Amino acid sequence: MRGPGRWWRRKTTPEKVETYTRWSFHLFGVMEFLSAGVTSFAPLGPRLGGWVLLMVGVHAVMCFATVSRALDWTRGRRPQPVGLLCTLAAVTAAISAAALGIAEHGPGGEGVDAAAGGVFGVVLIFGPGIIALGVRNRRRAFGIAGGFAAGAWAVAFAFGASPFAALVTALIVLLGGTFIAFVAVFSVWLLNAVYELDEARETRARLAVAEERLRFGRDLHDVMGRNLAVIALKSELAVQLAQRGRPEAVAQMVEVQRLAHESQREVREVVRGYREVDLGAELAGAQGVLTAAGIDCTVTGRVPAGLPAGVQSALGWVVREAATNVLRHGDPRRCGIRLRVSEERVVLSVENDGVLPEAEAGVSGSSGSGLAGLRERLAEIDGTLEAGPAGKGTFRLTAEIPLPSVPAPSGLVPSAAAVRSVSEVTP
Repeated sequence: MRGPGRWWRRKTTPEKVETYTRWSFHLFGVMEFLSAGVTSFAPLGPRLGGWVLLMVGVHAVMCFATVSRALDWTRGRRPQPVGLLCTLAAVTAAISAAALGIAEHGPGGEGVDAAAGGVFGVVLIFGPGIIALGVRNRRRAFGIAGGFAAGAWAVAFAFGASPFAALVTALIVLLGGTFIAFVAVFSVWLLNAVYELDEARETRARLAVAEERLRFGRDLHDVMGRNLAVIALKSELAVQLAQRGRPEAVAQMVEVQRLAHESQREVREVVRGYREVDLGAELAGAQGVLTAAGIDCTVTGRVPAGLPAGVQSALGWVVREAATNVLRHGDPRRCGIRLRVSEERVVLSVENDGVLPEAEAGVSGSSGSGLAGLRERLAEIDGTLEAGPAGKGTFRLTAEIPLPSVPAPSGLVPSAAAVRSVSEVTP
């Protein structure tokens, strides 16, 4: 039982929608075979009923193939199955005509007429609806259902049905075929919309990464460009002075050395500016990213004033890594981020659902480079990190950092209420 569940959970949301759409239309073929083929076997007898069962089975199999090819064409994986669509239309018309022939010239009895009429109506309803999957124009898809309804009226009238009975038959075929065609058109539109939204989200992430790289490159160029140009000029001047035996060459090289150390210091400041993050900005950014990914993310707690920069930086990286793990592992629908600050410590916890069973060990294991790096970063300020399952399909990551004690003014003794007070600010 766990195998199919893992197979389904490994799929992305667009792949799940496509699989659901594909098997829903395959189910139409099964319903056709059971409602028209199997139920007509007993009234028509073993011989004639066997032939009808075979014809309906062939039509259902062709519907299966048409659904697969048409959806692949919709996603751009195959060319449009024009030949298969035309063949399905011809087989649908032939089986419906054969059903009317059985009702008119076959064995007598109300059961035979009902069975033949059922085959006639079901085939003409499901056939145009399945064909609509392979047609891009909506009007043309509904026109196919109308054309089969008109053909049903003409064939029924030709086989001796009264004009009123033929009209009722055509209306039933029109309503049923139009409904299946509408379901097909809407399902294709929904499937394409889900894929486009997923592609837009990936494009947005790639653009954000590219923008960050450009920003880093721009800042690095602004910092290093001037210093490198001065170093090049002074080193060239030092070479010329040295060739002439001038003592000023030493002073120029000392200046080059000073500029090199200054450039090294400025590069470290640039990198530190990217590595030291603001906790409040990271909380807001994580909430925005997860919400954009379709995850219900709630943030409880605000960053209090005076929180040490080192603590903010470490917890900011915890928020980044936690948000990355939420997006990468499983199919989460909910994520809660909670920040609690007391006089002695600050605790940050991130909890999400939708974790795959095989991903729990990979995320919580000590081999993960992201969590291992966080533990090392927190250990530098005496902090701890715990990560692991918090229930079925739920994962929790908790970071705890002690706060430096603030010495009380001399001569004052803190009250018991002040010692027990805990500041947990909620939005």
